[in-house]
Amino acid sequence: MKRFLLAPLLTLSLLSSGWTAFAADAPKPLKVLLVTGGCCHDYASQKEILKNGLQKRANIVVEHLHTDDKGTKFKFAEYEKPDWAKPYDVIIHDECTAGVNEVAFVESILNAHREGVPAVNLHCAMHCYRTGTPIWFDYIGLQSSGHGPQKPIEIQFASQEHPITKGLSNWTTMKEELYNNLKIGDSTIPLARGKQDEGDQPGKNDSVIAWVHEYGPKKTRVFSTSLGHNNETVGDDRYLDLVTRGVLWAAGKLGEDGKPVAGFAK
Repeated sequence: MKRFLLAPLLTLSLLSSGWTAFAADAPKPLKVLLVTGGCCHDYASQKEILKNGLQKRANIVVEHLHTDDKGTKFKFAEYEKPDWAKPYDVIIHDECTAGVNEVAFVESILNAHREGVPAVNLHCAMHCYRTGTPIWFDYIGLQSSGHGPQKPIEIQFASQEHPITKGLSNWTTMKEELYNNLKIGDSTIPLARGKQDEGDQPGKNDSVIAWVHEYGPKKTRVFSTSLGHNNETVGDDRYLDLVTRGVLWAAGKLGEDGKPVAGFAK
């Protein structure tokens, strides 16, 4: 009887040991900080849409840094703390605080990215922190000063070879804001362009709407898209796929085939 009992116990022991080793070797999820709040958008809803969408698509855990303030001058106190970004693998800037213009405060944000913390910038982040100097736009990789009406945007992927866009199909949004391009950085790689009917004027507006570049002395990876004003866009599977790939690429966890590297697919 003892011999018969020992066999299943030994098997269970070996299986348990194997599972423990497998669990120990499995990569930890990417820890992402999503910063939201400020003027002009339904951030209370969008922060949850983005969190759930990212966590559904990849081995990612999203934490929120959020304010319900609807103005343009809210300052996140966390940004002034030393090493504020140190616990995170990627920071997503999705705040809308164009009225915050103190250079020292903006430098405290940028120092984290200069030191190598990867970043993703969404929509109104392009119009934040207008200090009268180019420091924020140098980080973004593109300078924008405004946008057109809320109308559908035809998205065309300019590069199908980049891992972020490989295999993605062109599509047309619901009502969205097309941000203009005042200046595109020398090291910026456009990934997608957006065209929007100008109404009574001939032709269409045409702007870069998604791009990547490397920032600062450590060549920190930064992905940005100016899309994302309305909830319908933020909740669109195609938008969430694009942003998820941007996060993975920034963290160095996206393969050349456009798929998450081992351990980071959901």
